[in-house]
Amino acid sequence: MMQQTLTDERLMTRAEVQTHFGLTQRFLEVSAVRGDGPPMVKIGRSVRYRVADLRDWIAARRVNSTSEEVRQ
Repeated sequence: MMQQTLTDERLMTRAEVQTHFGLTQRFLEVSAVRGDGPPMVKIGRSVRYRVADLRDWIAARRVNSTSEEVRQ
């Protein structure tokens, strides 16, 4: 099976985000309502996530210990 390259501008569904980044679809749904999840692109009723936004969002939450707070 050929591995697909994830370009920064690629738009992913929640199912694809779960497969490639490990963020569950449920987490993405809940965080979208709370407003603390990765940035989204709304196309009609569909929600998509840019790969670059996901990478940036994950990188911004990098910490060295569990007692360290995430800067947002």
